[in-house]
Amino acid sequence: MRRALLVLLWVTWGPCLGAAQTTDVSWLAEVTAVPADAPRAGLGTITPLLIDRSGQPIATREGWERQRQAIRAAWLEFLGPMPDPRPPVTLQVLATELCDGVTRRLVRYEGEPGLWVEGYLLLPPGMQSGAPPRPGIVAFHATTTATIDAIAGVSGPEAAHLGWKLASRGSVVFCPRCFLWQDVPSLDEAVRRHRQRHPQALGMAKMLYDAMRAVDVLESLPEVDRNRIGAVGHSLGAKETLYLAAFDERVQAAVASEGGTGFRSTNWDAAWYLGEAIRDERFPLNHHQLLGLIAPRPFLILGGETGPGAADGDRSWPLLEAALPAWRLYGTPARLGLLNHGQGHAISPESFERLAEWLAVYLAK
Repeated sequence: MRRALLVLLWVTWGPCLGAAQTTDVSWLAEVTAVPADAPRAGLGTITPLLIDRSGQPIATREGWERQRQAIRAAWLEFLGPMPDPRPPVTLQVLATELCDGVTRRLVRYEGEPGLWVEGYLLLPPGMQSGAPPRPGIVAFHATTTATIDAIAGVSGPEAAHLGWKLASRGSVVFCPRCFLWQDVPSLDEAVRRHRQRHPQALGMAKMLYDAMRAVDVLESLPEVDRNRIGAVGHSLGAKETLYLAAFDERVQAAVASEGGTGFRSTNWDAAWYLGEAIRDERFPLNHHQLLGLIAPRPFLILGGETGPGAADGDRSWPLLEAALPAWRLYGTPARLGLLNHGQGHAISPESFERLAEWLAVYLAK
């Protein structure tokens, strides 16, 4: 367990935990009200967050912080170890272009020691040298061979240009390429190479490590306010967003779109995510624990049920509900919400506006 705890550096809790939020989105109550008729089948083991190992109830924030550390440790042990410490960030700029006012730079940086990763760094219109720093957002791409080209607005449908659209609204956005498409012919080959380097680390451990490296990149930039870092992702990218928000307290607000929060909602059991262990109904961990770890930093889930190909929606409510007792220890309202737009797997124009507003409000000074 000690080795696992050293894998992913604990970021100091900092003053953000429990800090007062003076402004909320006007529709917060709409996305935080748990419906009474939410589907509850096939969710696996959901252990109460506020019951300690001796079976005693937890009623204080101090008690929850001890429980929180135990939950983090259990999850990190399950995910497995990754390199520690992480290398310093040195960006190599490979190409630069201007797209409707957004400066788009293809950059290269060291992810794991000796392994290089490409990503797009998007600077908002009017970003001048010496200007006040802006909010920084890590934007994770979906499962697509276009990878960072789609999310950065280079190719594909406008709905997929998540990173570019957020940059055009004033944030510095970084879009890293997932390891599943880093100079490999297939997803299975990417997993094989990862397991050769790190036999004890799951695919999701690699994704979490790489996501934290993306935050390292943002923190290294003078254009970014290090106290206003957010995360967003769609589909595969939503999974990365959930884990990053749970394990990296530098992330102050996040939105996960259509990741499938429940283990049975999508292919969480794939080798590049969590593997076969989660198929056992007795598996002791579940994603309500990660939602609890995020508290009290604002976190929104977008779902598309019952539209075509949807992976998330009302079936995720029981997991949010199970996490809420921990959130309420920090006061109310709890900024843990689910917006089910019901238009399928893609991000609808209306839900993008909600997504963008969530990040703008909760990353404001």
